[in-house]
Amino acid sequence: MSRGSACVIIGPAALEGTLTLPERARGIVLFAHGSGSSRLSPRNQHVARALEDRGFATLLLDLLTPAEAVDSGNVFDIELLAERVSDAISWVRADSRTHCLPLGLFGASTGAAAVLVAAARHPETVGAVVSRGGRPDLAAEFLPAVRAATLLIVGSLDHVVIKLNRQALHRLSCVKQIELVGGATHLFEEPGTLDAVVELAARWFGHHLAPRASVAAS
Repeated sequence: MSRGSACVIIGPAALEGTLTLPERARGIVLFAHGSGSSRLSPRNQHVARALEDRGFATLLLDLLTPAEAVDSGNVFDIELLAERVSDAISWVRADSRTHCLPLGLFGASTGAAAVLVAAARHPETVGAVVSRGGRPDLAAEFLPAVRAATLLIVGSLDHVVIKLNRQALHRLSCVKQIELVGGATHLFEEPGTLDAVVELAARWFGHHLAPRASVAAS
């Protein structure tokens, strides 16, 4: 599938991102990464490329500036991370290349909490959320306000995180589901487990990202 990538700068913090647009994209997925990761990590790149092959545009974004990333405590500042996701959502809606595309959010680790907080704050804009090995429990009081269909993906061997995800699932009142990937630990490093994440995420976004009203009516 033909696609084009561009480096973009987003929001007041001048965050660096990579926007990739396949021809006739069916939607756009904004990636938010958590602790120990970045838009350049092999796992994030793998999932993004696979979604692009299925017709989704992607925006991979570092939520912290290089200076902020030096302080490891910032990856647990959910309010700061959610604010950056909101800046990226505003950018997607303002940019002529992406403003008409239905929007999904993909969060990993603490980035999952950030996208859920942002989804709660943008109920008319975000159509679907996927969390991979995430900490949705850190979204705390924002969980009941999420309206976007939410899929929580956890490795079946990631026992502590499974418990935290089930607690978060209980607090969500939107369309919701939890999927355990067999034989996977927290980082989905085992053979075939990251591909299983891709299939689950692509199916979820494909089902829940409906065309925006302005596009459907045109």
